[in-house]
Amino acid sequence: MKSDTSSAVELEAVSKWYGNLSAACDVDLTVGKRELVTLLGPSGCGKTTILRLIAGFARPNSGTVRINGAVVNEVPPHRRRVGLVFQNYALFPHLTVGENVAFGLKMRRVASKARRAAVNLALDRVRLTDRIDAYPRQLSGGQQQRVALARALVIEPDVLLLDEPFGALDRELRQHMQGELRRLQRSYGISTLLVTHDQEEALMLSDRIVVMSAGAVEQTGSAADVFERPQTRFVAQFMGRTNLFDGHVQSVGKASQVELAGNAVEIALRGRYRHGDKVTVMIRPERIVMRSAVVPVAATGDYAAGPLLGKITEVNYLGSAVETTVAIGEGNSTTLLMRAPAQLDSAVRLAPGDLVQVIIPHEAVHVIAARMTLTGSPGRPAPTAGDGG
Repeated sequence: MKSDTSSAVELEAVSKWYGNLSAACDVDLTVGKRELVTLLGPSGCGKTTILRLIAGFARPNSGTVRINGAVVNEVPPHRRRVGLVFQNYALFPHLTVGENVAFGLKMRRVASKARRAAVNLALDRVRLTDRIDAYPRQLSGGQQQRVALARALVIEPDVLLLDEPFGALDRELRQHMQGELRRLQRSYGISTLLVTHDQEEALMLSDRIVVMSAGAVEQTGSAADVFERPQTRFVAQFMGRTNLFDGHVQSVGKASQVELAGNAVEIALRGRYRHGDKVTVMIRPERIVMRSAVVPVAATGDYAAGPLLGKITEVNYLGSAVETTVAIGEGNSTTLLMRAPAQLDSAVRLAPGDLVQVIIPHEAVHVIAARMTLTGSPGRPAPTAGDGG
């Protein structure tokens, strides 16, 4: 990967080990100018390690870290123009809000008059000018978070690094602060790298999402790409509950068919598939259509599969949505998860034991992986993971 001066941050084939533990393995990553990129993944996947490598708190065993096109592998943290916000805020309890925000400027020997002006501007942007003389213990969690953001932004960093910044906040305040972060990020036009394990947060805030697992990048893309078109089984599972099936290609053509749980599902396969090739298919629960079995649904070519007769086995009310599990196939051997907006009229809700018809639209089906059979021409290339759907 060549250096890109339009990028605020670049990691090229970066690896980091702690003893025998690989915390990051050949990671390639870019954060463009004015872009908000999210590192998303479970605990221990390497997200915070990447943040520490960029901030300078850790050095890579191999690979290159660049900030604004300059290699910073050997540059100490205090000489990197990065702003940091941590989950616990890390405010100095013995300093006032104004003194906390001014700390970085003071360490950079900014003149007193310029320092005061910058602090006032930063606090105005986070709407805390009236709390400049308060101490952290006198602030709410959301106010402390805004002080931490102001302190990181006041030094006018080249990149803002956020490590689970909203993890300690309750849901309502967390959602409010997420909106505040996006507003500030756009206002400052600052390149930002956010670390989180919260899928909803990543989908809402990000220009791009980088999904990590076991120290490696699984997939990089827009929120829609990662959610709707996962390239690996891990990404599909991590982005929320969904339907995953292993099947095999039944026929190939403009509208190919895959045998799935005893049913033929129509898929637009874009790779070099042949009859019998094994595939892994995701069916999004939000896209599946369910109808009462009382009113017959005619079979047409307008959808990938169905109508399939099934029996409801579980119904979970989630407030804004209802998750329903339906057993389909011979002997009700296969289950499908469906998710739909909650209905206002409880009288029309279906219940466990009810017979239903299930329709799977084309847009609900996505191939996330494929394994070619051993038959056929030797050396025939396998399709790229994520082809089709």
